[in-house]
Amino acid sequence: MEKMASSVKQVPAQLLRGRPGNSLEAERESFERGQSVSINKAINAQEVAVKEKHARTCILGTHHEKGAHTFWSVVNRLPLSSNAVLCWKFCHVFHKLLRDGHPSVLLDSMRYKNELNDMSRMWGHLSEGYGRLSCIYLKLLITKMEFHSKNPRFPGNLQMTDRQLEETGENDVNNFFQLTVEMFDYLECELNLFQAVFSSLDMSRSVSVTAAGQCRLAPLIQVILDSSHLYDYTVKLLFKLHSCLPADTLQGHRDRFHEQFKKLKELFYRSSNLQYFKRLIQIPQLPENAPNFLRASALSEHVSPVVVIPAESTSPDSEPVVETDDLVEMNSSSQQSKRLISQLKGRISELEADLAEQQHLKQQALDENEFLKAELEEVKKRQDDTEKAQKNLTEIERKAQANEQRYTKLKEKYTELVQNHADLLRKNADVAKQMTSFRQTQEDMEQVKKELEETVHQLKEDIQQKAQEQSCVLEAVQKELKSRNEEVESLKNSHADSQQASTVMASTIESLTSEKKMLCEAVDQKESTLTTLQDELQQLKDALSAEKDNTSRTVEGLQNQLNEKENHEQSLEKQLLDEQFALLCCTVEEAEGIVQDALSRLDDPLHVGCTSSADYLITRGQAALDSLNRLQDGHAQYLSNRSDVRNLLQAVTLFTHLMGDTIVQGSATSHMVPMEQADRLLEACKQCGSEVLSYFSSLKDTTTLSSADCTKVRESLNQINTIGEELRPKGRDIKQKELGDLVEKEMAATSAAVEAATTRIEEMLSKSRAGDTGVKLEVNERILESCTDLMHAVKMLVLTSKDLQRDIVESGRGAASQKEFYAKNSRWTEGLISASKAVGWGATVLVDAADMVVQGKGKFEELMVCSHEIAASTAQLVAASKVKADKDNANLGKLRQASKGVNEATASVVASTKSGKSQIEETDTMDFSSMTLTQIKRQEMDSQVRVLELESELQKERQRLGGLRKKHYELAGVSEGWDEDTK
Repeated sequence: MEKMASSVKQVPAQLLRGRPGNSLEAERESFERGQSVSINKAINAQEVAVKEKHARTCILGTHHEKGAHTFWSVVNRLPLSSNAVLCWKFCHVFHKLLRDGHPSVLLDSMRYKNELNDMSRMWGHLSEGYGRLSCIYLKLLITKMEFHSKNPRFPGNLQMTDRQLEETGENDVNNFFQLTVEMFDYLECELNLFQAVFSSLDMSRSVSVTAAGQCRLAPLIQVILDSSHLYDYTVKLLFKLHSCLPADTLQGHRDRFHEQFKKLKELFYRSSNLQYFKRLIQIPQLPENAPNFLRASALSEHVSPVVVIPAESTSPDSEPVVETDDLVEMNSSSQQSKRLISQLKGRISELEADLAEQQHLKQQALDENEFLKAELEEVKKRQDDTEKAQKNLTEIERKAQANEQRYTKLKEKYTELVQNHADLLRKNADVAKQMTSFRQTQEDMEQVKKELEETVHQLKEDIQQKAQEQSCVLEAVQKELKSRNEEVESLKNSHADSQQASTVMASTIESLTSEKKMLCEAVDQKESTLTTLQDELQQLKDALSAEKDNTSRTVEGLQNQLNEKENHEQSLEKQLLDEQFALLCCTVEEAEGIVQDALSRLDDPLHVGCTSSADYLITRGQAALDSLNRLQDGHAQYLSNRSDVRNLLQAVTLFTHLMGDTIVQGSATSHMVPMEQADRLLEACKQCGSEVLSYFSSLKDTTTLSSADCTKVRESLNQINTIGEELRPKGRDIKQKELGDLVEKEMAATSAAVEAATTRIEEMLSKSRAGDTGVKLEVNERILESCTDLMHAVKMLVLTSKDLQRDIVESGRGAASQKEFYAKNSRWTEGLISASKAVGWGATVLVDAADMVVQGKGKFEELMVCSHEIAASTAQLVAASKVKADKDNANLGKLRQASKGVNEATASVVASTKSGKSQIEETDTMDFSSMTLTQIKRQEMDSQVRVLELESELQKERQRLGGLRKKHYELAGVSEGWDEDTK
């Protein structure tokens, strides 16, 4: 590739020799046309692998123009969003350009990052085929671009020496830590594409010899090249991190590496068995077991995987596409001749390559035929087993079909019940409407009846009034007639007395007679009128009686219908109440299952690895208490209205979820606390679960539903919260107003401890020079001098940390005082206090260990452990100091430099200690010259027993160390809180 790049870089110089400006422009246009043709040939919609010659032309083009402008101008015109195969081949060519193209390809391509991201999301809506593969490939390319953009020292092909890899971290363990995480993410994307391609192929067929299979497998060559380098660098960086940081801190890194190691090993093995890769690339095989990062010497056993690409044979794909003959001056006729000869040679080479490929395919077919014959024999052998398995499968399918039918019937029954419920609700609504209409009709009938009664009463009163009037008139006429008769009688009696008045009297009698006749006629007329009125009254009475009978019959019929509707409505209401209660029972049974599952986790050995904090347990318990109040309200509402169970069902569901989570979090929290408190917490969780189940049991029984009481459940939850409060970290008892003074005191105490340690080391050095000689003096001087250098480095780091903290306070407190700033940022302040304490304590312990070693009473290993503890403590102080610092702060750079000095001094202490230990051990070599065979054999057995005992003790001590470190980091992070500010 470097030769190709150099040949392209020489083109402009050759073009400039003796050529006018228009020739240069024509040559540039010709190059762009040729480049466009090659790009379109490489990225097409045919389901075949990208030809190497077209991809090589694209790569050479980037070196020629020192960028990827032409490539992107052509690609932007391609329908990548509508053709998945086209997009897949674009990803393949673009991957090659990022690896082997000009370095400016990355810069030119970053501006299209958002378009590539959108295209990846678009293709992600497809679940299979080239669309899904293109989505995953685009994510890989975006990750690769981001990785090289963040880490510009890594070339596109990822080829680096160990020294270059060391320089990328700038001797800062934090940089190596972050770089390892980014490599994990990068390698994860590579593995995802690897697995997606293999899962899309039918591996039972020889897919690697088909054009479609080769189209999918071809990009994996670039993935194999990247993955081998990423695996190698990850191993080396993890060994380096384990030499600087505690093993527990890197547990997550080790777990993620082991997971990726298994996947990569399997994928390399599967790829090496494919015929397509055997003639194109030699894939390395990873070791049987992953490296042991806890053993530093295992780094020497690591062998970097090397991917070998065999030398390409002469073929159209391997011939250079750039014709350098066109770049020198020649006459027009020779240039036509040359091109014709080159085309003919290319055609001959293509035919030869096709012939070789056909022969290769023929051989592959023969090999596949032999393989199929062997498989046929194997299939015949397995046929009997298959028949037996088929019988078992038939039985299983029959049972499964029966279960499916039973499920279908249950589902149909449930659907029928739901439909009947809906019909009953609709009928209930219709009945309610009919009842409303009937009540309205009844009211109208009552109104008509009332009006008729009023009319009859009025008619009776009118008839009585008219009869009274007629009676009065008749009495008046009778009285008048009687008076007239009396006058006639008086006249008759006086007729004798008055003959003269007889004529007058006769005429008077005649007039009275005629008047009497008229009055009699009037009386007859009145009597006939009275008879007519009485007949009318009787008719009205008969009509009213008939109307009363009809109305009574109508009212009676409507009343019967109303009674039937009421009875039907009562039955529907009862059925609805029964269904509501059945639904409540089903929900409560499901809730009991959830609580039972949570309780079963308390004794599940697989749950021992789950942990939680007391703070989170309290939040879960408080949420459960709040939902318990809602459950109690829902219970009361249901008792007042049995037809509405929605609120109670919702409350039961929410409370069950929160209650189960509280029990599980209580169990997880118990794994992090002392045994006695853990037992109390587990017992409280079990008691709470038992009370919940008892309460749920009372909700399912109609006899105890109204008397169900959740008081004991609330008391149990309060007990869990009380225990959680007792388990909360107690490291925040310091008043915030005292934090500022405490920071100054702790920093001063740390400086004083470092000064005292330095003075003690100098005194021990003087004492050793006065009393020791020979090897012992040499070892003591070397160890004490390295310890002195370490104390000076720590002292410089503490002073620089003070300056940086002063800058942070000055830039962040504004108008507030220094103490107010420390109180406002209490968690950060507590982190500084903790880090300062750790540095001072580490310095004191280191001096004590050095004193014991110099006196010959201590262990060299203890001194090495103390030096590592000093490095860890200073790293904590650095992390706490630079949390709120500006990245451009000068003191921050000094602090980082001081941290590097501490790390170097720590390494010097470890090296001098190891060297001194080996020197002392060489002087204490045992003398076996005077021992007999039996004595040597006996001591050999004793030595083996001692080795086994020491190995057992080492394993136990490592487990104990892991537990102590875990607890230490929990207390440092959770109790004092500076780690949260760092995040």
